[in-house]
Amino acid sequence: MYIVQIASECAPVIKAGGLGDVVYGLSRELEERGHCVELILPMYDCMRYDHIWGLHDAYRDLDVPWYGGEIKCDVFCGWVHGRLCFFIQPKSQDQFFNRGYVYGGEDDPMRFAFFSKAAMEFLLKSNKRPDIIHCHDWQTGLVPVMLYEMYQYYGMERQRVCYTIHNFRHQGNCGNDILMATGLNRPEYYFHYDRLQDNFNPFALNLMKGGIVYSNYVNTVSPHHAWEARFTDVGYGLGHTLEIHQGKFSGILNGVDYNLWNPESDSYIPSQYSLNQPQNKAKNKQALRERLLLKDCDKPLIAYIGRLDDQKGVHLVHHAIYYALNRNAQFVLLGSATSGDVNAKFWHEKHFLNDNPDVHLEIGFNEELAHLIYAGADMVVVPSNFEPCGLTQLISLKYGTVPIVRGVGGLLSTVFDRDYDLDHAPEKRNGYVFYQMDNHALESAMERAIGLYYEYPKEFEQLMLQGMEYNYSWKNSASQYLSIYELIRFK
Repeated sequence: MYIVQIASECAPVIKAGGLGDVVYGLSRELEERGHCVELILPMYDCMRYDHIWGLHDAYRDLDVPWYGGEIKCDVFCGWVHGRLCFFIQPKSQDQFFNRGYVYGGEDDPMRFAFFSKAAMEFLLKSNKRPDIIHCHDWQTGLVPVMLYEMYQYYGMERQRVCYTIHNFRHQGNCGNDILMATGLNRPEYYFHYDRLQDNFNPFALNLMKGGIVYSNYVNTVSPHHAWEARFTDVGYGLGHTLEIHQGKFSGILNGVDYNLWNPESDSYIPSQYSLNQPQNKAKNKQALRERLLLKDCDKPLIAYIGRLDDQKGVHLVHHAIYYALNRNAQFVLLGSATSGDVNAKFWHEKHFLNDNPDVHLEIGFNEELAHLIYAGADMVVVPSNFEPCGLTQLISLKYGTVPIVRGVGGLLSTVFDRDYDLDHAPEKRNGYVFYQMDNHALESAMERAIGLYYEYPKEFEQLMLQGMEYNYSWKNSASQYLSIYELIRFK
């Protein structure tokens, strides 16, 4: 099968969040199964060009119709760790992708509308006719719209679209200038509840809604989050649209790249270990303490790894630090804040706790240190407000680090409470789950985990091993995507 991924990110060359990991990991797994996969990406000036091999011209002076005129683009081709990628570089005074950032411009809807238009023009004019176009999030929500309203009449009538939503919070709201720019025009047609009109603002278009309405299949990144998106406020206003299109909507859990995240082969940790030989995990705990100047003792080491923002339950992250210290545990945090206020708060805490030998706060992100924390910690807290899939808990299970998570989204699809999960046999449970967003709920789960560590160390070790038995690689997820591709391919 010939599959083209159109996305705004692909790790490690362009990575602002989990989307990049998914695009790369899924593409590699599909290729390893014998399918032809190509990726189309914007050519940002801030990309990691050192992760691109053999970058060369693929298409010079691609004319992209825009506002009744045209913008010329150059398309470059290169390999990102074995994946064949095409990078679109507009030659325009708008400097769409020469901003020093991936997201954050006031004109982001226009930037990515242009990218979607250019991607479709590139497919059309280079005579690429994939069986499946797989696009992601609001940034490419216009791709299926343009395919079925325009490009199918120019020789692309056989292409089918799978549309994956990674985060419903950002939907690409914009005005009818997008229609004029892309040549869709006809605002009276698209400003309709059954098409692109935002469900709650009749004067706005919603690019994510367009992706849902026009694609052949829609999915989000875990089964439970698919339910949440339809029936709770986590859908951010798109619940009714998903209800209308429920026949083509589901959740597919993201996978983990076990070539990168695997304690048996991890080059970032001093001592490799495995499910069958887990004893070396203790050596990584010692190495982590030495690196961060923590006291060497018999206390459990609890970690938080991830962004510091409202989505991740930042107030509970803060509370977890002090609760761990009060319960005779150590705590390590590795995270970067997405707002100035949160950043200032955690820098204040870092200075306040600087002399405490049982805690270390690392404000920012360090890939090497992240691997060592996963390998050295006994537990990891993931108290998210919402979490479409989550990578932290999947990695921690592989590394034998017991997850303590809030029961939302992909966290609830992957972590099963040791004491209370009646849907899984005791030998299949792998962590601790709490449900409310208050301190008491978090404390209850942390108390059970810390208590088991101190009072029943053999049972804690068994819980750790049960987590390591789970396989959340891309193999199962890729099989589900292939089933969807086959389902829509001949529709």
